[in-house]
Amino acid sequence: MEFTFDYLENQLKFLLNAGYEFCTCTEYLERKIKPVNKLVVNRVDIDFKMPKTRYILDIFERLGIRGTFFVRMHAPEYNLFDFENYRILKRALSGGNEIGYHSEVEDQAAIWAEDSESCLRRDIDVLNRILEIKINGVASHNGMTGLNNLDFWKSRKPSDFGLLYEAYDSRSFGLFDNSLYISDSEWTRWKCYNNGKLSEGDRRSPAEHAADSPNLIYLLTHPDTYYFKHFYE
Repeated sequence: MEFTFDYLENQLKFLLNAGYEFCTCTEYLERKIKPVNKLVVNRVDIDFKMPKTRYILDIFERLGIRGTFFVRMHAPEYNLFDFENYRILKRALSGGNEIGYHSEVEDQAAIWAEDSESCLRRDIDVLNRILEIKINGVASHNGMTGLNNLDFWKSRKPSDFGLLYEAYDSRSFGLFDNSLYISDSEWTRWKCYNNGKLSEGDRRSPAEHAADSPNLIYLLTHPDTYYFKHFYE
C-alpha cells in the first residue's frame, strides 16, 4: 500500500462517488440535530509537516470538500506563524475549512511547570487573535513525552474554555464512540475503531469500508503520511 497523494485523492473520491457527504467537526455538531445519512466527518491533524498541507488543500479544492485542520502551536517541526505556514492556514480558512487546536497541555504543564488550564486558555487566545477567528474545538495530540493529553479532559468540559468540542469527547461531542473511525496514524497502514472499540487486524482503507455503507465515518488523516514519490521526500 503506497500512501501517495494520488492514492488519498482516489480514496476520498471513492467515498464521494459512494454517496458520502463531507463536513467539518463543527458542522457535525449541527448535523447531529438533523442527522444526515452517509456522512464523513473530515479531520486532518497537522503533526509535523505544515507545507504538505498545501497538497491536501489542493485535493479538497478539486473534490469540492471541506475538513477540520488541527494545528499544533509548540511543534519543534514547524513554526505555525512563519510566512508560508500562515499563508497556508489563511488559504484553508478561505476555502471554508475549519481550524482547530491540536493541544498538548499536559506536555506543556510538565515541561514548563505551568498550570495546564492557563496554558490552554493562552494558546486558544493566541490562535484566535493571530488568525482572527474563534476556534470551536481542540484535538489532543499524542506526543513523545509519555503523557496522555486526553487526561486533561477527565475532569473538565470544552465549554469551560469557550469551546464546543474536544475531538474524542464522549459526552458533548460523542463522535468517536458513535462512528466508524478510520485513521492513517500508523503511517504505513490504516486502522479503525467501531463505536470506540479497536477492530483488531482490520487494515481496510476508507474505500474498502465504504462497501459496508456505514452511516457515519470519522476520518482522520495526516499530511505527514502522504508523498509523491517516496516517504522521505
